[in-house]
Amino acid sequence: MSGAIASDQEAADKAGYRLGAEVKEAPNFVVILLDDVGFGAASTFGGPVQTPSLERLATEGLRYNNFHTTAICASTRASLLSGRNHHRVGFGSVFYKDYPGYDGVWKKDVASIAELLRINGYSTAAFGKWHNTPPEVVTPVGPFDRWPTGLGFEYFYGFIGAETSQWEPVLYRNTLPVEAPSKPSSGYHFTTDITNEAIGWVHAHQTLAPNKPYFLYFAPGGTHSPHQVPKEWVAKYHGLFDQGWDVLRKQVFNRQKKLGVIPPNAELTKRPGELPAWDSLTRDQKKLYARQMEVYAAFLEHTDYEIGRLLQVVRSERGENTAVFYIVGDNGGSGEGGMDGTDAQLATLAAGVPRSVASQLEHVNELGSLGHDNIYAAGWGWATNTPFQWMKQIASHFGGTRNPMVVSWPAGIQGHGEIRSQFTHVVDVVPTLLELSGIRFPSEVNGIPQKKLDGYSFADSFTDKKTSPRHRVQYFEINGNRAIYEDGWIASARHAFPWLLRGRNDNFDQDRWELYNVEKDFSQAHDLASKYPDKLKKLQVLFDSEAKKNDVYPLNNPYSVKLIQSKVPERIESIFYYSDIGKLHTTAAPNFNRSHRISAEVNIPGPEARGVILSAGGRAGGFALYVKDGRLTYEKNFCGLTRQKIVSSEPVPIGKTELTYEFVKSDAGSDAGVGRLFFGRRLVGEAMIRDRSLLDYDGGAFSVGQAFGSPVSQEFDPPFKFTGEFEGVLVQLR
Repeated sequence: MSGAIASDQEAADKAGYRLGAEVKEAPNFVVILLDDVGFGAASTFGGPVQTPSLERLATEGLRYNNFHTTAICASTRASLLSGRNHHRVGFGSVFYKDYPGYDGVWKKDVASIAELLRINGYSTAAFGKWHNTPPEVVTPVGPFDRWPTGLGFEYFYGFIGAETSQWEPVLYRNTLPVEAPSKPSSGYHFTTDITNEAIGWVHAHQTLAPNKPYFLYFAPGGTHSPHQVPKEWVAKYHGLFDQGWDVLRKQVFNRQKKLGVIPPNAELTKRPGELPAWDSLTRDQKKLYARQMEVYAAFLEHTDYEIGRLLQVVRSERGENTAVFYIVGDNGGSGEGGMDGTDAQLATLAAGVPRSVASQLEHVNELGSLGHDNIYAAGWGWATNTPFQWMKQIASHFGGTRNPMVVSWPAGIQGHGEIRSQFTHVVDVVPTLLELSGIRFPSEVNGIPQKKLDGYSFADSFTDKKTSPRHRVQYFEINGNRAIYEDGWIASARHAFPWLLRGRNDNFDQDRWELYNVEKDFSQAHDLASKYPDKLKKLQVLFDSEAKKNDVYPLNNPYSVKLIQSKVPERIESIFYYSDIGKLHTTAAPNFNRSHRISAEVNIPGPEARGVILSAGGRAGGFALYVKDGRLTYEKNFCGLTRQKIVSSEPVPIGKTELTYEFVKSDAGSDAGVGRLFFGRRLVGEAMIRDRSLLDYDGGAFSVGQAFGSPVSQEFDPPFKFTGEFEGVLVQLR
């Protein structure tokens, strides 16, 4: 196998790269990252969900039970792919603030592992979820330097953002928006789609460049909400969670002990007082919650199955020298669904509209299907993090930050099925890949001086189970939840609950600090703060020092009522969107929560004219202005829960005319107002329109002349292209 390739060997040597014969046996790399999976979810680590692909990999490789993430999606991904702490990359949270550690801008002085490998001769590709591109640049005009293909990946296929519908995803190939190759009615599912794409890429690479190493990053949407999966997979788990989360945790804990993935002296932590005991629930609550967990379990097993298809190809194509890193979650199981879970997550998270148990039970057997944006109750997020206390977002405790990892490299790892317990962190993956490839970390990349790596290679653990961990100090912080680890001790301060997105207090000085000796107390079961106050104080000082070095301050609560933030400046009063502009991210739409006017000069060819004039959002929320059955219609979809329509009182006139929708807001503090339809200046429809325009952040699109992705309205299926003639739409804002 040929090694790294460079057109300018002298320049490469100056930068610190090891090229040519020195890396002629460089391995291929496959890094797999699941989403929102707790330590105790997968059967490979004692969980209730069957993960045979992960188990096969663990049998031929190593299981790591002391591996850590940041406790939330985008932050973990930034650290995984850069080898730096997440604040230093600008991803201190998933919502961006005007502070260096939180601005969401991936800087040139923190080059990704994809870029380092690419300039050293590797082929690079990413598939699935990409959560590190600011929404405002997800447009046809970019800039594209913060897209996957601008950060070292030569090829990308997947979605941009936190989540998308698994049935109707908003997809991009490199930097171009594309539609899914088939419909859900034909069996389409996002995980299957990206697996097919990744397999095709491996086949093409090994056919056309068999002597060149590759780096494949595979990040499916599973198991982030919405939990969506084919119903036949859900049927496999029918009735398996009727015992509830308290009993499930005990069962998982006992299996973990038998498997040896937790030490013999580990203790099962108590249920937080904020979560209800299963036995205290009503029959209806138990019925709903059990079904929610059945869907989640099916989603995880289905994801693992598709990964197995990819790994089968990877292992058959020069597989012995392919190192696979299978990271089971970018954080722990999620509690963001709240106490009851929800079947309309945008309503619950963005609008603060809870979904009652009764309303969810009306279609309980449909959860996981096309029409529901569902996530389980917080109790299951806690249960899948067995044996730890907390969950996603809670960076102070291992339930948020401790995730399983399996590493398999037949050409380089002799031990099979063994467990490694050295402290490791997601920032350690990059230095490990560099060591395995024989590439020294460069002082500069593309002429830009580089910030040093924060991680340490754990490659020595491949051959020595007793080697001392190189990573001895690590801070954690997400949304004010924070901790500091040093040599087997950790000080922890929880600030907020994951299901409380609004109304969080900003008085971080009132947070109570806890202290654990995790060298002896694997699960953080015994708080030693009162016993060793001096040790706690020392660690608090260390956290402050690390926080200052890593741009953690100021601590802040990033959540607001609006998950959608329009990137169109408020000062802009008029925008013309051409009809051929294509599919745009919803943040390219202006803020429609003020008085506005949408008008189009059209030429209607005949009474059969139909189609979308403007569409914003998707199945889980948004609005559309369209013509159907000869009538102009404005339809508002509030989070998939309620729909409001204004239909013109007369048919759209044939020939040239102006079609207009106007919204006049009642007052500054109201979400309601009067909506009106006009043909020219003639009023043809009027009604009160309520609720905010909460566009579906990751499951919809903004477009003119046709619809893309999931449909805002139940009255049409995309693209529902407008059959009349028009140049575009004028949006006027007041």
